[in-house]
Amino acid sequence: MIPKKPTPVTSPLLPPLEEFVPYLERIWESRILTNGGSMHQALEKALCAYLGVEHIALFANGTLALVTALQSLRITGEVITTPYSFVATAHSLLWNGIKPVFVDVDPVTFNLDPARIEAAITPQTTAIMPVHCYGTPCDVDAIGRIADNYNLRVIYDAAHAFAVGDTRGSVLRHGDLSVLSFHATKVFNTFEGGAIICPDARTKQRIDHLKNFGFVNETTVVAPGINGKMNEVSAAFGLLQLKHIDRALERRAAIDALYRQRLAGIAGIRCLARPADVRHNHAYFPVLVGDDYPLQRDELYHLLRAEHILVRRYFYPLISEFPMYRGFASAAPDNLPVAHAAARQVLCLPIHPDLCDAEVGRICELLTAHARVRAA
Repeated sequence: MIPKKPTPVTSPLLPPLEEFVPYLERIWESRILTNGGSMHQALEKALCAYLGVEHIALFANGTLALVTALQSLRITGEVITTPYSFVATAHSLLWNGIKPVFVDVDPVTFNLDPARIEAAITPQTTAIMPVHCYGTPCDVDAIGRIADNYNLRVIYDAAHAFAVGDTRGSVLRHGDLSVLSFHATKVFNTFEGGAIICPDARTKQRIDHLKNFGFVNETTVVAPGINGKMNEVSAAFGLLQLKHIDRALERRAAIDALYRQRLAGIAGIRCLARPADVRHNHAYFPVLVGDDYPLQRDELYHLLRAEHILVRRYFYPLISEFPMYRGFASAAPDNLPVAHAAARQVLCLPIHPDLCDAEVGRICELLTAHARVRAA
């Protein structure tokens, strides 16, 4: 018997290979593989137009972009952030010698809870690093007011928020900087990659120096920079991706709607709310497995994976539970009850443009069947 092909929780958007060949031919002809070549320059311009921003600096990956964003603003001391994210969020702080201070999340959005930020501010606090979790925008107005009152910088980890907007425009315009990830698992990918959204040309210039060893020209170095540049092949792939991204986002929206329709009648399975005034990218499809579902979240996780449905527990464990963080006072479980509850219940179901309606139906039927069998 041929084993069933697994259904991944996500899958990279891959346009037809033949469409990529002309881009590679241009790179071969130029013999420029990196260092801000024509593909790199073209992708920066194209992304600014698509995302509705003025300045963007491309990076080899999103983590390097986070590390550099902190360096560019000369952040030190303590930074208030969320425990409910991918570990790179907090790692970027430690790599800069900054102490992360964890604050609990909002029970509806799982974003950093503004109501809890002020109590965590100390004389050593210099910035706030929120995450637009699952692509749902943070309460940017409340966070902005707090930052203004206490003279703090705001760096948004916007790894999930490509193409997300509200009635006023792109969500990426908020804060001092916003950082994107173009990892293969993201809505928009460049194989590996990332970017910093910059508010002005001067900030972009400093970031461009920092990502290229601090070089201004052949003989002048102005900062202790790193090698964070995106290569030409990744940039070329990004240019091709932009031609297909709208179709991919439309398909994700359709899958999201189908899940919500099919899961609506299953007791104990709750879909996260989507704010009505937001342009979503449907990067993830998380559900919460509640106490009234006959199975515990981890039981359901293992049963679905046994059926080759590769669901993921995003985000479990919390960042605050890893060895390098759990010794911080702010990492104490009593300080983060909402985040711990979310980590115990959340399960991300597969969502990507190649996922067919029939497979969505099978996943929903399995959720129903497992509940029915256990209840019986």
